[in-house]
Amino acid sequence: MTALASLSIAARATLDMHSLNNEGGEGNQIQTRMVDIVGPDGRMYNVNAISGDMFKHIQSEHFFALARDGKLPLCAGCQRFDANRINADAAWLGKHANTSDRDMMEDLLRTCAVDDASGILITAGKRSLPRKSVVEFGWVVGIPTQVASDAYFHVKYASERDQSTRETDAKARQDAGSNLGQAIFHRPASSGVYAIVCHLELGRIGYNEISQTYAIDQQERQRRARALIQSVLHTFVEINGAMRTTQLPHLVGLEGAITSSSHGAIPAPLISPLIGGSQDPRAYRSQLGQIAQALAPAGEVQMGEFGNLAEFAVAMRQFVDTAEPAQLTAR
Repeated sequence: MTALASLSIAARATLDMHSLNNEGGEGNQIQTRMVDIVGPDGRMYNVNAISGDMFKHIQSEHFFALARDGKLPLCAGCQRFDANRINADAAWLGKHANTSDRDMMEDLLRTCAVDDASGILITAGKRSLPRKSVVEFGWVVGIPTQVASDAYFHVKYASERDQSTRETDAKARQDAGSNLGQAIFHRPASSGVYAIVCHLELGRIGYNEISQTYAIDQQERQRRARALIQSVLHTFVEINGAMRTTQLPHLVGLEGAITSSSHGAIPAPLISPLIGGSQDPRAYRSQLGQIAQALAPAGEVQMGEFGNLAEFAVAMRQFVDTAEPAQLTAR
């Protein structure tokens, strides 16, 4: 078994012709999501990006599927994959109407693996009781000078252009709420190299930070930890998002590093793959190795590198098969 307090992933992914995350639409033009970042040369760049919310939702959906398949406990809201999660479980909330925050959090951790791992803010009954997520994602950001976005012309083709069709088209143009007839629109697509950061606090699985104790036993913690790691692997294997029906992303490259810590007081180091830009693509991995050695000369922090999706899958599968979530000490 491998004791794991935390796990971090820093990677560069090459995605071609995707449109996973957009700002919305203006007229017949879909606007792709762009952000401003500081490049390694200190200059500002406007690059395509996919929000961390998108990747967190992808991971949560995979975790839900694994939890349901593995018969992990789920609240009534999460059984329906309701975005409100345990806040949509009226029976559970009613049972805890007069319960202390400490005891309510204790039962939440026992009741639902998704709320334990993904986090939740309970607001019912004028409460404000937070459960911080165990998994964290940053923005997936294009490397300056290595990413480009463009818009492409599309048309919804009407196969029969008889008189009745033309009349229908005319009526459709008058009726803004309809979706009939022929229409033209512009759809974006982006290609490039993207920086990805992800962090898992495996030592916090099942941990009640109010009582400073674990609400579930070690066997249940292990089941949740392994499902969580596997859900992150599935997130990279199947990158969900917008417009996949006709713009399924081409993931043609994935390289990076995985760091892990076996001691709760020592974090698994994580730095941005934006470091080095296009000039020195291995700079962030070199720095990660030095940081891991500086943090824990005795070997409590480990680092492994991968050069493609297959190597990443093999490394993550090993964690899935052997991970044992470390025990945190009371603070």
